[in-house]
Amino acid sequence: MLYETFKALHIIAVIAWMAGLLYLPRLFVYHADAAPGSKESETFKVMERRLLRGIMNPAMILVWIFGLLLAWRGDWWHAGWWQIKFALVAGLTVIHHLYARWRKDFEADRNTRSARQYRFWNEVPTMLMIGIVFLAVLKPL
Repeated sequence: MLYETFKALHIIAVIAWMAGLLYLPRLFVYHADAAPGSKESETFKVMERRLLRGIMNPAMILVWIFGLLLAWRGDWWHAGWWQIKFALVAGLTVIHHLYARWRKDFEADRNTRSARQYRFWNEVPTMLMIGIVFLAVLKPL
């Protein structure tokens, strides 16, 4: 029962984290087109900060906690599929921190990236997520 509880909590945290990883760069797309100091820009700053601090950061932490607990309970440390999944989740974590840095740039009105660049980065977590889900479900290696 403990394993299933960890799994359920892990899935809930993954859903929340992925929602943020997909929505934050979309906010950046619109924010990049807003004039610095404008009402729209200030609204985006609040939305981005609340999303990152209130949802994404706690969800990411819970993903790692429950994911590592699942790996421990399942004794997967040496499974090839789990090691690749771990690397992909580490990649999502790097992207999370990259988004956090970009949010700080917007907060300080220092954004130098175009809306087009943020559109590209909006797709990267999706690609990693696809690999992660297939590895977790199929356990091919």
